[in-house]
Amino acid sequence: MLAQNKNVVIYGAAGHIGSAVARAFAREGAQVFLAGRTRAGVQRVADAIVAEGGRAAAASLDALDGPQIEQHLDAVLRDAGSIDVSFNAVWIRGDLQGTPLLQMAVDDFVLPVLTGARTHFLTATAAGRHMVRARRGVILTLSASTVGLSGRDRVYHRTGGFGSACAAIEDLSRALAGELGPSGVRVVCLRSNAVPEAWASFPPDVRAYMEQGSALGRLPTLREVADAAVLMASDRASAMTGTIANLTCGSIMDPQ
Repeated sequence: MLAQNKNVVIYGAAGHIGSAVARAFAREGAQVFLAGRTRAGVQRVADAIVAEGGRAAAASLDALDGPQIEQHLDAVLRDAGSIDVSFNAVWIRGDLQGTPLLQMAVDDFVLPVLTGARTHFLTATAAGRHMVRARRGVILTLSASTVGLSGRDRVYHRTGGFGSACAAIEDLSRALAGELGPSGVRVVCLRSNAVPEAWASFPPDVRAYMEQGSALGRLPTLREVADAAVLMASDRASAMTGTIANLTCGSIMDPQ
């Protein structure tokens, strides 16, 4: 099992990606510590994992609040003895996409950037302090394809501040990888494309456009994103840090 005896903290664990990643880690032998704003939602995910034979604990916290994050990690450390993996899947207001920049309120542009940068900084640095002391650990961050759109796609999509938020997360990931690497801590950012299963409503014309623009002719599944998260955190990817894992089905191709 790729995550046997690992202790994994997942923020935004009640969401589509967060819950899928939690289940994947649990299937691979990890003990997962799930955190989110709404206890009921996180508890449902934890209960489902336990029912499947996995190990999971749920907690309610605001992943934009540093002291709450620190207190939770201290509790995880007391309970489990180590923090091996930290993954942030907190929602960074993708709903604010769709408005042309010239018509967008500045607060709507800035909010995804502030949310994404703040939550990833707080969760990654809090986990990083514990991992540096242990001289091991993996921090996983989450970005999206909007950070690397082609000119054609930038004409088609109106991403507002979402792409800027993802760019900030990716740059933070590289900076952390450089600082924490000498202490044996790895940082990998997962860059996904839109995942149809995570959309309450996916307009058919938008989906068709995005699928036609990918090398594989489709978009990624939740299972694929979750499995990639487990692989990136495993010892089989132990030479990887400061990189962006491209999970866009080939809608973006770059030297990464």
